Amino acid sequence: MDAFEKLANAIILQAVKDYRFALKRLAKYPRNDSARYTKREIERFFHSGYFTTLTSLDPDMLIKKLHEEVVR
Repeated sequence: MDAFEKLANAIILQAVKDYRFALKRLAKYPRNDSARYTKREIERFFHSGYFTTLTSLDPDMLIKKLHEEVVR
């Protein structure tokens, strides 16, 4: 794995961690503005051209899987 792939993976992994945290926070505190903002911004990132440059993951599938994970 080259340096670009490592960096791309680290960026995506951090976004996933932040998204999970926001979803968990919203599950507990649905009106938390900070968590709402984070969730919205990360969803925007997942659907961006930058995300598709970094990975071939389907953003909608990723979001769905993360929602399912948090609901459990």
